[in-house]
This record gives sequence, structure tokens and C-alpha cells, in this order.
Amino acid sequence: MKNKNNVKSIRESRLLSKSELARKAGVSVLTIGRIERGEECRMETMRKIILALGFGLEDKLKVFQDQE
Repeated sequence: MKNKNNVKSIRESRLLSKSELARKAGVSVLTIGRIERGEECRMETMRKIILALGFGLEDKLKVFQDQE
């Protein structure tokens, strides 16, 4: 099942490459690619990406819509 998220569009709007986002979040470039394709990831990884994109944890639904 694909997970709906805005990681790619937010990353591109901030003019970040996958490798830049991966470095800021402390994850691999392959992980960023998988998440942008809608594959599942751990909650900790979501938290790192949300923060690396400049959002607070309270804004998680702006990045990952399917998470409650």
C-alpha cells in the first residue's frame, strides 16, 4: 500500500536535492527515494524528515497525510 506524502514537492519547493535532505535528516538517499515513492518508513524516520524540512512535529500532516 502506498503512503501519501508531500516529501518530494516540499523538498523541491525548498530547492533541496535528495542528498541534501538525506544529510539534514540523517538518513540515506535511498530512504528519501523510497519515501517519495510512497513506501513505508519508521516513525523515527518520519520525525527526522519533518524536522529536516523545517516543520514542527505538530505539522506532520502537512508532510505525511495518512498518519493519524
